[in-house]
This record gives sequence, C-alpha cells and structure tokens, in this order.
Amino acid sequence: MVSAAKSGIFAIGGKANVHRLGFGAMRIVGDGVWGPPKDKAEAIATLKRVPELGVDFIDTADAYGPEISENLLHEALYPYDGLLIATKGGLTRSGPNRWSPKGDPDYLIGAAKKSRDRLKVETIALWQLHRIDPDVPRDEQFSAIRTLLDDGVIAQAGLSEVSVDEIEAARKFFPVATVQNQYNLVTRGSEDVLDHCAKHGIGFIPWYPLAAGDLAQPGSLLDGIAKKHNATPAQIALAWVLKRSPVMLPIPGTGKVKHLEENVAAADIVLSDEDFAALDKEGRRR
Repeated sequence: MVSAAKSGIFAIGGKANVHRLGFGAMRIVGDGVWGPPKDKAEAIATLKRVPELGVDFIDTADAYGPEISENLLHEALYPYDGLLIATKGGLTRSGPNRWSPKGDPDYLIGAAKKSRDRLKVETIALWQLHRIDPDVPRDEQFSAIRTLLDDGVIAQAGLSEVSVDEIEAARKFFPVATVQNQYNLVTRGSEDVLDHCAKHGIGFIPWYPLAAGDLAQPGSLLDGIAKKHNATPAQIALAWVLKRSPVMLPIPGTGKVKHLEENVAAADIVLSDEDFAALDKEGRRR
C-alpha cells in the first residue's frame, strides 16, 4: 500500500510530528500560480486524496492564486483532522509568475491574520516568511513574526530562501522551526543551509524537489537506477532527497491525483548507499 508514512517522521519544532514526505499546494491553482485551477474538480480530488495516502503535512501560501490555494484547502480538507497546514506570507502578486516581496511589519501581521481567516483556524500551525524583503530591515520583519507568535496567531514560524546568517539573525527573535529553500539532486546551492538545519534540528523543506535536469536523460545513471527500481527518474530523485538528511521534508506538488500517487510511491524506494553516493557525485557536477 502506497503511504507517506514510509518516509519516516520528523517533529517540526521538536513538537509537531509529521510524515517527512509532504504535499505542496502551489500547483492546485492556475497557470503561472495565478487564478483558479483549470479543472477544479481534479484539484479538489487531489487534495482529498492527500490524507488518504498518509500525507499529513501540507504547505501553501497566501500568494498562490493569490488566496485561491488556501481557499481550496479549506473547501477540500477542513477541519484538517490529523493534518498540519503550513502557509506563507510576504510576497505580493500582480500577475502570472510575478512575485514581489513586501515585508512591512503591519503587512506581514495582517497577511498572517487573513491566512488564518481563510483557513478557518484559531492558530496557524506553521507560518513562514516567504521572502525577506530587502527594502525593509530584516529585524523589523523578524520582530513582526515574534509578535504573531506572542499573540497566538501562529504556533511556529519558518523562513524561505535564506542563508545561514539570516537563519541565525532570525533565531535571536524566535525559534526557527523550518527553512524552505530550493534544493534537489542538481540544485545544491543550499548545502550549507541544509547542514546547518540538520545540526540545529530545523526542518528543511526543499521546494522543486523532483528536478533532475540532464541526469534524467535516457541512458543516464539516474535512468539506470530508476529502471532497477521499476520507478521513474523523478521518483528516484525524490527518494534521493529523502535519504539526504533526516530533517528533509520534501513537498512535491501537483493538481493531478495520478501524479500525487506517483510522488507518494517514492517513499517506498530504498536507495542503496552506493546508488545514493553515485547520484550525489553526479548531481554535484551540475
């Protein structure tokens, strides 16, 4: 039976246990992460299938749609029994594939409260700063997050696309529960951040975790390992990410039930240390 439970368990912030293989709710909206999904019925069916497959950690953001992803989550899954719903704030949208950081403290506090209202929860289990706004002193943004924690708007807080220095600066204001940076087999610019998170027990949420680039070509090392496991190259890339670190919380996203089931099936794949090392070496060359 396909189940995310096979990916293991991680305690976010040392207290909120989730299966390590989660779900990203960015792709349940329209093209360019803008507007409603082309097939709302399929998007809702995908969301309803998520907990059936043992996935209990879902990541979204107020910028997805905007607002549409959070609204769909409420429509499909409220009251979220057994689920940890994480969302993000700090990016505004002006059109498809257009993202602008906005880190004014009042805006961040208001955005989190609006997410809370859309999700219909008393407290957001995990709220993450989608980006640090370079035009606003970062300490002011971190102080706003401290306020959200103190006021009970959010239970735990995280960051996205940050450096080790920025994590440490934020930790002076609040416990950093998660860090969400781009990371996959061939995108390895956050190795130091991942290692820092592992050292401090911070959950590392890699976005775009399925990417494998040229490694996925027919006849490649990745292709050969995939054939050995009767799997797709994307499933092997995801299995590699899961094996990379015990703090890894990948959130592959999709708006299709079939694709969701394929992603969760990657939790069944056990890579040998030799195959893991070979893929690691190839990925670092890219």
